[in-house]
Amino acid sequence: MSVPRWLSERRVPLVDGALGVAAFTAMALTGPGPLWLTAGVAIGLALRTRAPLVGYLLGTAALVTGGLLGVADPIAPYANVIGIHALGVHAPPRHSLVGPAIVVPGVLAYNAQLPFSAVAIAGTVFLWLLAWAVGFATARAKERSALLNRAAVAEERTRMARELHDLVGHTVNVMLVQAGASRVVLDTDPAKAKELLTAVERTGREALDELDRVLAALRPDDPDLARLASRMTEAGMAVDLRVEVDALPGPVEFAVYRIVQEALTNALTHGKARSASVSVSPSEEGVAVEVADRGRGPRPGYRVGRGLTGITERAEVLGGSVVHGGGDGGGFRLRVVLPLA
Repeated sequence: MSVPRWLSERRVPLVDGALGVAAFTAMALTGPGPLWLTAGVAIGLALRTRAPLVGYLLGTAALVTGGLLGVADPIAPYANVIGIHALGVHAPPRHSLVGPAIVVPGVLAYNAQLPFSAVAIAGTVFLWLLAWAVGFATARAKERSALLNRAAVAEERTRMARELHDLVGHTVNVMLVQAGASRVVLDTDPAKAKELLTAVERTGREALDELDRVLAALRPDDPDLARLASRMTEAGMAVDLRVEVDALPGPVEFAVYRIVQEALTNALTHGKARSASVSVSPSEEGVAVEVADRGRGPRPGYRVGRGLTGITERAEVLGGSVVHGGGDGGGFRLRVVLPLA
């Protein structure tokens, strides 16, 4: 059975209030102290989550005052140990440290009018410090968990941004090249222009289909390199594809596809390459991916853009390595090595 939202939001204050009322009733009926001291303990308990430091100080003040006046209530220490635990859980770290700092004087003051027992006092101090330590550790564990969750969300957002960049950047660039080529031949070769415009439409539809897959699962169901090579050939850059490995693990296969896709997109748009070669082969470390184009090549001291940065991030996530630069015969060469496990 679901709990109404308004009740869920008020559940903790209601529990705290009930604890305060229960403590006040029990102490008023059985305790030796005046009602104002009883009220101090009860109010401190009721504030344990909303104002833990104020609640603990109020409860401790009532506890100490009762001890010094010789009217120490046997129920008050139980309320106080709940308060110091709540201080560890709910207070900021700096405020929380007030708890252990006043435990010893508080315990000594409470026992001021009672027979002195070093063992009893030491045991009480240990119990109070243990309650605080458990609460403090619980709070820090929750904070670490929240930090890890935020880091995971940030990582997932980065991954989604990379997926969308790879998909949209690749397909839009291919469509621009195809549309530009159709404009060039529109007057001289209408049939060729129509063919290119048809390819633009097909690429756009494929992009929409793949975008649906990315948004649904952040990975394509079938990362087909042959289809990718065919699409690039239609855009005007012949691709020589050689795949010499069998089935790869899912994350590795996906990374290989995106790396090749980004490398070919860069070759077409930035390198103005008319041809490129792609090799996916076994290596001692796992699988090696090489993409070499015969475009204009990089300038000396070239800056790494978003595409190469995304490729490097993909490889590093899987424990791989990336080398890129000018090819031996001109153009640009990229080599990525990915482990299989």
